Amino acid sequence: MANNRPGRVGEQIKKELSLLIQNELKDPRIGFVTVTGVDVTNDLSQAKVYLSVFGSEEEKQASLKGIERASGFLRSELGKLIRLRHTPELIFKFDESIEYGSHIEKLLGEITKEDK
Repeated sequence: MANNRPGRVGEQIKKELSLLIQNELKDPRIGFVTVTGVDVTNDLSQAKVYLSVFGSEEEKQASLKGIERASGFLRSELGKLIRLRHTPELIFKFDESIEYGSHIEKLLGEITKEDK
């Protein structure tokens, strides 16, 4: 039987982190941030949190630094909201898939223009 628990825990972490970042963090460095995905290890010790940040490269870096600075607060609040024996360590990373997808779409649009 497949072990679906890491997936379920990851989805719950994604939902709760989105709300925490949106409502609880007051750091002015943090811009428009979206939690796009969470990968949890099988032993639930680590969670890679993928973020999409709207803005320039400088704003993205500032937002990531602000969120990493608040990771202890986020982890403790997550522990209160999700009933686990041990709250996973949060590792924040940028999700480049949205930008990559829009780049590919732009290239495909240019190819269809050239064909016409």
